[in-house]
Amino acid sequence: MAEEFLTLEQNEQGRKGGAALKGNKHFLMTKPFIIGAIVTSLIVVMGVLTWLIVGKPTDSPASIEDSVMDNRQQEAFYVAMPRPFLFNLPGQHRTALVEITVQLQVRGEEHDLLVRKHIPLIEDALLTTFSRSQLQSLSTQSGKEAMRQLALQHLQNTLQPVTGQKIVDKLLFTGFIIQ
Repeated sequence: MAEEFLTLEQNEQGRKGGAALKGNKHFLMTKPFIIGAIVTSLIVVMGVLTWLIVGKPTDSPASIEDSVMDNRQQEAFYVAMPRPFLFNLPGQHRTALVEITVQLQVRGEEHDLLVRKHIPLIEDALLTTFSRSQLQSLSTQSGKEAMRQLALQHLQNTLQPVTGQKIVDKLLFTGFIIQ
């Protein structure tokens, strides 16, 4: 009889537990719980997306300093030639006097110093290139551009063996007079 009593008591507790479980299910399925779960999920998803888009929130001071140094090395410097290039070019009917003022674009302080150090070599290379041009071609914009490109290429080829690297990015005409 004691065994039957224990079995009946256990069955009674099992029924009460089942009712409590059903009550919890009903609680979990209510609208406020579902809305809360959806809002929480959206917040988590938005946080993950924000982290992926923005990246790291803070950079270390060392990495900021490194990026500033990289920008300085890539900063453009303009080196003006100390005097304009002045030369005569023979034409079909007359000889013309040509005056060209030049500036060189380089990247970084190191290249700026190298160009300033080799100005006599640069002047020689540019004057040689300019004096070989034809007066008729210099009368057109395309002729001037072709001469500028040829002068840049000749200058880079002249400086490469001396410096061991390409140091001049662009050659700019800041003055161009034909008389």
